Amino acid sequence: MRVLVTGGAGFIGSHIVEDLLRRGLEVAVLDNFSTGKRENLPAGVRLYPVDLRDREGVFRAFQDFRPTHVSHQAAQASVKVSVEDPVLDFSVNLLGGLHLLEAARAFGVEKVLFASTGGALYGEVPEGQGATEDWPPRPKSPYAASKASFEHYLSAYGQNYGLKWVSLRYGNVYGPRQDPHGEAGVVAIFIGRLLEGKPVTLYARKTPGDEGCVRDYVYVGDVVEAHALALGLEGVYNVGTGEGRTTREVLLAVAQALGKAPEEVEVHPAPPRPGDLERSVLSPLRLMERGWRPRVGFEEGVARTAAWFKGR
Repeated sequence: MRVLVTGGAGFIGSHIVEDLLRRGLEVAVLDNFSTGKRENLPAGVRLYPVDLRDREGVFRAFQDFRPTHVSHQAAQASVKVSVEDPVLDFSVNLLGGLHLLEAARAFGVEKVLFASTGGALYGEVPEGQGATEDWPPRPKSPYAASKASFEHYLSAYGQNYGLKWVSLRYGNVYGPRQDPHGEAGVVAIFIGRLLEGKPVTLYARKTPGDEGCVRDYVYVGDVVEAHALALGLEGVYNVGTGEGRTTREVLLAVAQALGKAPEEVEVHPAPPRPGDLERSVLSPLRLMERGWRPRVGFEEGVARTAAWFKGR
């Protein structure tokens, strides 16, 4: 099995690359380093420094490496950016994605594993419920719309060209290597701010000063295990814990992991952000029926993440 990982120098992608190499597979990385970092890559891994929007560059990489499988982790992954610049979001997530699918079709790729979103795709999830894969997509942001659209393209390529595919709808993934300076990834952002002794912004669920939005936080190591299982699956699977936590609960867990009392943290309440959902929680039962389990609890995962950042 020869796996090309797009976005393989990024947060999730680099963990996937390491796991695939541990499993003895032949691996290459395609990344434009817009957010990925070279230091995330294992030494000696084959690298194609290509932007997905560069059709010729994508085709050259496929022609050279001849992957049997593609793990498509590269994306414009910020809801905020997608709302501010939907054309950019479209060009990366859909136009770039189509370049990838056309290359896969041209060079005989067997299967595409797609990093989709469960955290944004389903729309508002009522209290006490977890969205299942059968829920109809209700994108609120251009980011969610592009992810949902690409799943339809995968289905079309499967029906017309025989391309096998699996879509993993991630919850809010966190863990070591996450960018503490971007718009996405609140765990890493809070850790970065607290380590620097800076105030944090807590975006409201409805009104500034409330507990913040509810999300399903899943540790990156558990996502990697889901990805490994997905090499042998087809269809759509949620990757989450089925548990929701408010932004304030995340902040308290980060403060505890860093040995800070809650009163030591300066919090700036802010209004809700455009495109943000109030509550997003997933049901992971379909994937659990295939043998997967989220093994790292939230407090343990935050502690591991904080320890990694402190050790840098």
